[in-house]
Amino acid sequence: MTRADIVAAARRWIGTPYRHQASLIHVGCDCLGLVRGVWREVVGDEPEATPPYTPDWSEALGVETLLDAAQRHFTPIPCSDFRAGDVIVFRFREHLPARHLGVATSRTHMAHAHSGACVAEVPIGAHWCKRIAAAFAFPGVDD
Repeated sequence: MTRADIVAAARRWIGTPYRHQASLIHVGCDCLGLVRGVWREVVGDEPEATPPYTPDWSEALGVETLLDAAQRHFTPIPCSDFRAGDVIVFRFREHLPARHLGVATSRTHMAHAHSGACVAEVPIGAHWCKRIAAAFAFPGVDD
């Protein structure tokens, strides 16, 4: 799989409505569901079942569930080195666990899903850059 394959897969989700815990293209997804859907298209079967979670699960539990799962299944890369096709994980407050992610479509844009909107490709501006907690490459990506 190439980075272009990953970006194309992520862009196919654009317009999918936000639905908490969902991962069905053109039907509904949340940020994790988007990444799960891209994984299924470019890698294959999901590596583990996703347990039910509430919208505030990361704060409620106080653990790095999202980062821990990403580290089990993706290849960590330096935050400053993400490229098109990589997964970017965000932390909204320094003292809280990471709770959002998107797929970089370039060095300056990403596809992501957030509450109240459809999956969109948006700029990774200052607001997002200062919240990057980690970045990961899909396993087996052809650079």
